[in-house]
Amino acid sequence: MGWRLRVDAITIHPMTAGRIADNGGVSTPENSSPENILDLMPLATTLGIRSVESERGSVRATLEHRPELCTTGDMLHGGAIMTLADSTGGACAFLNLPDGAAGTSTIESKTNFLRAVRSGTITAVSRPLHTGRTVIVVETDVTDADGRLVAKVTQTQAVLQQPARSSSA
Repeated sequence: MGWRLRVDAITIHPMTAGRIADNGGVSTPENSSPENILDLMPLATTLGIRSVESERGSVRATLEHRPELCTTGDMLHGGAIMTLADSTGGACAFLNLPDGAAGTSTIESKTNFLRAVRSGTITAVSRPLHTGRTVIVVETDVTDADGRLVAKVTQTQAVLQQPARSSSA
């Protein structure tokens, strides 16, 4: 069985059977899978983030340097780098959710910027450091086209639980 997903801001929920919720006009496939999880994030799609690999142990994606994503001096904006890392980190946490979890949401993110990016493609690789029943910690390395480390990101993701079912009398 494939995954059906609903993406709300930075919260990712597995969907139950039925129609995928409207997400601002971004088209979504009828049957989603972990391989295309980043395609279901409207901001990732808008920025042009491309999924390379989506597995429990590693989520990898790329982002091209473009003038509209830059700050002064033709440097890639830190927010674009952080969005790439948050997208791959969220997808990694989602793929590592414990059985019965409703989804995940970023509750903390720490970014260390190590060098400027003035051209080329950056790549983010997210790996789980800890997968518990209440939190998942993900580490993401962002590298430039020459393989040099651009940023190091550590995220904590809350594991969201299914709402308790009320019993009717």
